[in-house]
Amino acid sequence: MQGIGKGHPHAMGHPHGMRNVIDYDKNPFIVIWEVTRACQLKCIHCRADAQLTPDPRELSHQEGINLIDQIYEMDNPMLVFTGGDCMMREDLYELADYAIKKGMRVSMTPSATDNVTKEKMKLFKDVGLSRWGFSLDGPTPEIHDHFRGTPGSFDLTVEKIKYLNELDMPLQINTVISRWNYDSLEQMSKLVAELGAVMWYIFLLVPTGRGQMDACISPAEHEKVFRWLYELSKTAPYDIKTTAAQHYRRVVLQQKTRDQLIEKGEIHYEDSITTDFASMHDGLKRAPKGVNDGNGFAFVSHIGDVMPSGLLPIVGGNIRDTPLAEIYREAKVFKDLRQPDNYKGKCGVCEYNKMCGGSRSRTYAVTGDYMESEPFCVYIPQAMRNKETTPTV
Repeated sequence: MQGIGKGHPHAMGHPHGMRNVIDYDKNPFIVIWEVTRACQLKCIHCRADAQLTPDPRELSHQEGINLIDQIYEMDNPMLVFTGGDCMMREDLYELADYAIKKGMRVSMTPSATDNVTKEKMKLFKDVGLSRWGFSLDGPTPEIHDHFRGTPGSFDLTVEKIKYLNELDMPLQINTVISRWNYDSLEQMSKLVAELGAVMWYIFLLVPTGRGQMDACISPAEHEKVFRWLYELSKTAPYDIKTTAAQHYRRVVLQQKTRDQLIEKGEIHYEDSITTDFASMHDGLKRAPKGVNDGNGFAFVSHIGDVMPSGLLPIVGGNIRDTPLAEIYREAKVFKDLRQPDNYKGKCGVCEYNKMCGGSRSRTYAVTGDYMESEPFCVYIPQAMRNKETTPTV
């Protein structure tokens, strides 16, 4: 994934800058737009419950252009096209071209199908697409194809990744960690390096859509994965980023402190992460502070519904009726999620809640209440430990 160099106009980084504080009450750091629900795959964990043909209610081309304008006006956050399979949206190139010419950093996460050709990849590279993400959920065809519900998906994905490498196009590999691949992560990490990725984007399964609770790894296994990822981050030739795994940030802080690389209490999460290697290639810098569902993050569905995340399906409004900025700033679910001190249970009193806060998506999927405590976190906050050890009079 040796891609865009420093001289490329889209390698200049996010205008917010790494150290500038973004007011997440006003603007998101990243917006995900589900441009279509159409997809040829049948992934067993699919959030979108994707379908073979486009929904006739999808946002029109002009509505898409208007949405891009609204996103840009919110201090130009990063924009990611997703689906379904975003490549099944016929005007995707025109939408990307429009956004990039406005000065936006655009990436996308298509499905690896025959619809993705080297010619189309080159087209998107030439227009200035910042990064291309493919999902790879196992180091072998048996694991990945089972997960994706489509025989031959592994081989096709590797083939498409090699096309990207030939085009010198920045690559991000997305992996959902679940019961199906938990025992193969070491092998998977080596494959990510061999395929030349600049970013390994780890998703911890949220039991929503087709994803089921019995496929999730346990809370203790989450912690084990996080500690393993931290050690891997010291030597991996790619960046590691997590989604629906906000408590990884807490583990990073704890491990950094234990390694005596920094003084405890004198660090922010953004200072503790490993080198932002990926941004050297495509300009897509990390968020300067922790992003969570509805807090620095917004998701727009194929029909214009605005949600805190695609994995937290509570609609704050629809862009066909209300401007995106108004929904993000004023909808109750968004405002609630930006108040971590109001979270219930241990998340509300945790000393890490403003930088972590737990996965609000998983919390909602498991408990039905997005303000509840992260159910897959083993950490006991200091305030609760102090209460347990304080003698009664």
